[in-house]
Amino acid sequence: MKALRAPLLSLAFLLAGCQSVLMSPSGDLAVQQRNLILTSTVLMLLIIVPVIVLTLWFAWHFRASNPKAHYDPEWDHSTILELLIWSAPLLIIIALGAITWVSTHKLDPYRPLDRLAAGRPLPTDARPLVVDVVALDWKWLFIYPEQGMAAVNEVAAPVDRPIQFKITASTVMNSFFVPALAGQIYAMPNMETTLQAVVNRPGEYQGFSANYSGNGFSGMHFTFHGMSEEDFARWVAQAKANGGDLSRDAYVKLAQPSENVPPAFYATVAPGLYQAILTHCVQPDDPSCLSRMQAPLPGGEAGMPSHPNSSD
Repeated sequence: MKALRAPLLSLAFLLAGCQSVLMSPSGDLAVQQRNLILTSTVLMLLIIVPVIVLTLWFAWHFRASNPKAHYDPEWDHSTILELLIWSAPLLIIIALGAITWVSTHKLDPYRPLDRLAAGRPLPTDARPLVVDVVALDWKWLFIYPEQGMAAVNEVAAPVDRPIQFKITASTVMNSFFVPALAGQIYAMPNMETTLQAVVNRPGEYQGFSANYSGNGFSGMHFTFHGMSEEDFARWVAQAKANGGDLSRDAYVKLAQPSENVPPAFYATVAPGLYQAILTHCVQPDDPSCLSRMQAPLPGGEAGMPSHPNSSD
């Protein structure tokens, strides 16, 4: 026992720092996803546990030293046993299929929320807080179009107010993930994904990229603040008071690869910056700008302009 004490104490010490945030989230969408995990696990255990128990019981009961065990080498079929073997898993599969179909539509990240929490429907006059999210190398840019400000590696939202994240990336694919809030969703260049969410408890929650994107990936973390409406207004005012100007030139400098970037704020944002980032048109002469690619050709048709070195 003394030999096992040190390894057990070490294991307990390591596990003491673990946080089961996925099992105790603070956002209704994450709570529903947690409940889906628990329901699916219980349904599968209805098959797994009896199979394990019966396997051990059969091995013990039909051991060679048990004279009471009935041995019938001619036995090959039992209708009751066949019904149990096939009907129970079939019922579980049907139940899991129905739950998957319903939850796929109900928890669609693009679907507007219809409730703030269990038993609390969404008020008819509720307006979502829109946050434009840009995954950079290797940091996160959050633009608040309604508030006219932006933040790097820090984001906040009022408690019990729907949030609409519009997500894209500057160069490579990333994955936007706040475990306490909702499931992960990918951020891809020249594409926009959407995540509807709500936070139900005030606090500070960790967010990060869940998709490897290069050297600085391990430091691509941010803090999500859930706060009251009054605290959120103060957070916005403080960000505007201490922030600079996010012009297009400032964005180009910000988008350069950098690692472990501390939080920063911008009091103003250039008009149409997020849409320009989405279409790669921050710099008008960028050859990857979608507006240029779709510009009318001399013949009047839309298409990509010819490469200057092409023979066409």
